Amino acid sequence: MLINEALEYLDLHINRRLTLEKIDGLSLSQMKILLETIGNPHEDFPTIHITGTNGKGSTATMVAELLSALGLSVGLYGSPHVTSITERIQINGEPITEEEFAENAEVLSIAEQHLDFSPSWFELVTAIAFRYFADAAVDVAVIEVGMLGRFDATNIGNPRVSVITNVDYDHTDGAKGWREKIAREKAGIIRQDGILCLGEVDEDLETIFTDENPKKIYRRDQDFSVLSNELAVGGRHLTLQSQSQKYEDIYLPLHGEHQGRNAAIALSAAEAFVGITLPHDVVRGGFENVSIVGRFEVLSSNPLLVIDGAHNPPGAEAAAQTLKRSFPVDGKLVLIVGMTEEKNAEWMLDCLEADEAQLIICTEAATPRSMPAEDLAAAAEKISSMVEIRTDPKDALELALSKAEPDDVILGTGSLYVVGALRDAYFSNHS
Repeated sequence: MLINEALEYLDLHINRRLTLEKIDGLSLSQMKILLETIGNPHEDFPTIHITGTNGKGSTATMVAELLSALGLSVGLYGSPHVTSITERIQINGEPITEEEFAENAEVLSIAEQHLDFSPSWFELVTAIAFRYFADAAVDVAVIEVGMLGRFDATNIGNPRVSVITNVDYDHTDGAKGWREKIAREKAGIIRQDGILCLGEVDEDLETIFTDENPKKIYRRDQDFSVLSNELAVGGRHLTLQSQSQKYEDIYLPLHGEHQGRNAAIALSAAEAFVGITLPHDVVRGGFENVSIVGRFEVLSSNPLLVIDGAHNPPGAEAAAQTLKRSFPVDGKLVLIVGMTEEKNAEWMLDCLEADEAQLIICTEAATPRSMPAEDLAAAAEKISSMVEIRTDPKDALELALSKAEPDDVILGTGSLYVVGALRDAYFSNHS
């Protein structure tokens, strides 16, 4: 099987859209059967399991880099991908090759013939990751939840460390009690014989997590914290406190104050996993090597072109604040935005502070879940008279670049699907 055949095979399977309002009757029984059919590869390595409304992908990457810097063989599984599906599955920063991905997909296609059900797209990709990590005999796999937690396909086995970054608005209709309901779903990744690193500081939610009875809890601002979080050239300059030690003079090449908070919980999780205080040089080296595609990634200057995969209101707020603090706009702001259909467009645009943009270009990505650019534009026109529609992200980028002066800023955001398309469009013309 070749990579195109593997992708065609996966596309024959639905990708269940798990939301808070659609969890009744769900279970992990199919995922367990699927993994049993291929020999339960997830039992061959310990895991760190990470969920949260925002920051779980960045946190997972940081944990993986810290453990890699310690000399471990570290698998990393995350979603969604920006450019290639192989980005989702990595060992020590190297993505699975297309050949290896296709080989594992072929094994799954054969295994599926012995099942009396059809697995979901995400279940199959998760199984590919687990099998790949098992065959490579990784020392640990850092696993990012796809959505929520309790019934996510990744929630298999017994993670040594569970991480909950935060609980905020996403995958919900906002009905009364939504935060508690989301917290319960995320708490589903906690194990009684495992350690919990908890980034959520709302005391009203604490009992939801403690009721899962982890053997140990490390809490943000109690057991670990960010002592200083300063803007630096190309990122942040941090002082971090873990549950065991203070780490000074840490450089993190990521933009946004929120990444400092992600770094603190990542450090806590890494220490919790190994059970020792990490050497200062390991921590410095690990954080210095962090690189995340599509998270406030600078593609060019003059004009400054930045892409960020903010896909929910809290992420959009963080994007707006990061842009103001890390990239002060001397000229005008051009916003390229596209999002998936279930999002509240007006709320997202408000959180992005789109009314401050001199031009809003509405676009969409090549996915059935995309909100039509025309619908997004209708929301944008309520706050701005300078709205353009370009359904193809490539055309949207060309328009933005043609309108921008050297001291302007172009921000592409709203969805990782859109960010990926913008990134591909830029590098296809500037490689």
